[in-house]
Amino acid sequence: MPKFTYVALDSRGNETKGSIEVASQNEAIGRVKEMGLFPTKITEAEKEKSTDKKAAKSKAPARPGAKKKGGMNINLSIPGMGGKVKPKILMTFTRQLATLVDAGLPLLRGLRVLEKQERNATLKRILGDLATSIEGGSTFSEALAQHPKTFNKLFVNMVKAGELGGVLEVVLKRLAEFSEKAQKIKGKVKAALFYPVAVMIVAVGIMILLMCFVVPKFKDVFAGMGVKMPGFTLLVMAISDAIKNNILMTMGLIVVLVVIFLLFIKTKFGRRLWDKFQLVMPAIGPVISKVAISRFARTLGTLVTSGVPILQALTIVRETAGNVIISNAVTKIHESVKEGETITAPMEGSGVFPPMVISMVDVGEQTGALPEMLLRIADDYDEQVDNAVAAMTSLLEPIMIIFLAVIVGSIVIAMFLPLIAMITNLSGEGDGGKGKE
Repeated sequence: MPKFTYVALDSRGNETKGSIEVASQNEAIGRVKEMGLFPTKITEAEKEKSTDKKAAKSKAPARPGAKKKGGMNINLSIPGMGGKVKPKILMTFTRQLATLVDAGLPLLRGLRVLEKQERNATLKRILGDLATSIEGGSTFSEALAQHPKTFNKLFVNMVKAGELGGVLEVVLKRLAEFSEKAQKIKGKVKAALFYPVAVMIVAVGIMILLMCFVVPKFKDVFAGMGVKMPGFTLLVMAISDAIKNNILMTMGLIVVLVVIFLLFIKTKFGRRLWDKFQLVMPAIGPVISKVAISRFARTLGTLVTSGVPILQALTIVRETAGNVIISNAVTKIHESVKEGETITAPMEGSGVFPPMVISMVDVGEQTGALPEMLLRIADDYDEQVDNAVAAMTSLLEPIMIIFLAVIVGSIVIAMFLPLIAMITNLSGEGDGGKGKE
């Protein structure tokens, strides 16, 4: 009777390894579940040994310029160095694969069909690798795990749960829907932020143009006329001279400040401070907060609905949160659930989640419909994101217009103040001359 080795999670999320002697892999899965464990990997002992040997051979360093036997081709490709696959392309692939599998097409054949029609070179290569791994005896989730830059833990674990539950086509559909909704929200936020960013770029461009070309012309005119210039005009001219005469230094200073900021937010303290600021930022903060809560609810709901254990699902949510504050809150939820407590208590103590979300999760826990409630929260917050984006756009438009008017208007006023003073002096002298007559 063949021997199978297994890796499984217990009720507390702790990993357990062992081996059992059964007739088939399906029987091994059933036996491990009877032990009260959730299997994450089950392989036949002999197959695992052969796989390890193959992996060891593949990891062995090849001689430079070495040729394969029976051929003149030299393989210079490096695994994982083909670039990244854009989320939109990956979303389309997931939807197409879900459709093919749901239509009854075998997984391997579906991957080969998609490989032939794929135009993205990186994804085409990855699909070939996936098909080859499956032909070699690996499961789909194991093949996906070999490409962590393309398929994150959320993707891999959901596919693994679908394989173990025999509902791979359902899980692929959920993944496709998850990706589509995530891309939709991301697109709306990007579109909303495009206007203020564009206005800022225009404002900076106009300011540089005025300071480097227009203000120096006025300065030469005023110098030739011998006009006494007000303090504000002198300040603007001094700034103009500093920018024009030290343009490289000015650009270098901007680059240094940007680099310092990027290095700062990479530190633990800096990242926490920046992520906290993003959640409370005026106008933009509510949008980012709602997007983060929507992602938390949809990710956790999708994972649990697909059969991923709650502790493992929370770990994945923590790693894909995208915000340290949300991630720390999920860590507390994970610890609470691990101790056998509820989700709502740490959610309430985190100060991140609104009372409505906490109440809905509490109802979901009590009624045993937590996954459905989480997905309902995500749908509700997707609508709130739409409203928040519209409100942010309507608020930012007048602010950016006023900002641009102040920048340009200040420079224009500074240049016209000496002219106004000169006209006033001339009119005063003319009135004095008439009085003498």
